[in-house]
Amino acid sequence: MRKIVWIGCLSYLLIGLAHVVLGSVLEELIAHYHLSYSSGSQLIFNQFAGFLVGVLITPSISRLLGRRGVIILALSCLTIAEVVYSFLPSWGWMLAAAPAAGFGFGIVEAAIGALIIEFVMDNKAVAMSRLEVFFGLGALIMPSIAGYLIYVGLWQWSFPFVAVISLITLIIWSVFPFGQSGKMLRADSHTNYDTNGNKPRYMRGSIPILALMMLFFLIYVGVEMSLVHFLPSIIMNVTEASPSMATASLTLFWGTMVIGRLFSGHLAEYAGYVKYLTISSAGSLLFLILFSMMTDLWSSFAMILLLGLMMSGIFAMALIFANERIPGMTERTTSLMVAFGGIGGALLPRLIGWMMDEYSLQATQWVLISLMAMLLIIVIIVALLKNDKSVTP
Repeated sequence: MRKIVWIGCLSYLLIGLAHVVLGSVLEELIAHYHLSYSSGSQLIFNQFAGFLVGVLITPSISRLLGRRGVIILALSCLTIAEVVYSFLPSWGWMLAAAPAAGFGFGIVEAAIGALIIEFVMDNKAVAMSRLEVFFGLGALIMPSIAGYLIYVGLWQWSFPFVAVISLITLIIWSVFPFGQSGKMLRADSHTNYDTNGNKPRYMRGSIPILALMMLFFLIYVGVEMSLVHFLPSIIMNVTEASPSMATASLTLFWGTMVIGRLFSGHLAEYAGYVKYLTISSAGSLLFLILFSMMTDLWSSFAMILLLGLMMSGIFAMALIFANERIPGMTERTTSLMVAFGGIGGALLPRLIGWMMDEYSLQATQWVLISLMAMLLIIVIIVALLKNDKSVTP
């Protein structure tokens, strides 16, 4: 199982890169194709649409192809899409490749996450936090690599870079001898089906927990992506910092997210998932409130550092927590949580952007604070809800 965890880490590094590569070079793409921002955003939306389809159908195609087969399929789609991007073909081909890219990294995220949650028996939280560390590293280093390539006039090489990493990961998943661990990658290894191959279904008692956790992921990923998109703008409006200094806030945020994930798994194993998520959500709420009160650059940076640390383990630990509260449905539950996270990551930044245009910055910040408070409330409610039997054949 340790081999699968470490190859999963490489896969999560890849999807971290793939998630942000378009955004990292979007200005250059818009200039290259002579597009408006609205037309350029269509590329990101198409990629999100593919991501959503991928995570939702992961349980079904995993049942047919096996976990290894579905990951190989996903990585093939992602590799092909990044190769298409690399040639900068006509805009129509770019729009056609985008869903394949999203489909690929969406399936990889859902399939590997479910695999770790279902089969890692000891230190499950540590294994999941390790995956998230590598995802964060990918999201952290891709803008830096793209920034350097933009500086030297070779921005289009950002896509071949991701394509090569994707191809290497595809080859490893295709040829690596997993030994005894390979049994859990086969199509007949699924524990979420009965002996007749019938799908289980959620029991009525688990529906409120499922609905609340889907809302949790929608809000959390939406808030995280809103911060990633608008932290520099907020800082420039509040402190009058230069664009380069304001952009440094993203490096600080992602940097502390990665550092926090190194320890989040151990902390969650020690404290328990409910206590960990309660403290993390409450701490995130506190530092987001304090951030909204800061008026100088260095105090704002300090709050961003602390906010990144508090938020660092929420996604991974909440994923394990949801599956513990609804046992026996790992692949389906994981896919739903990741899917709703993706929906939140697509919709809430649009809401926050609209609010920053139409309302005051203070009103926008209080919306983010209110959303963070909802996370804390959801954790407490889900922890108190009873769920005697989650699934039935």
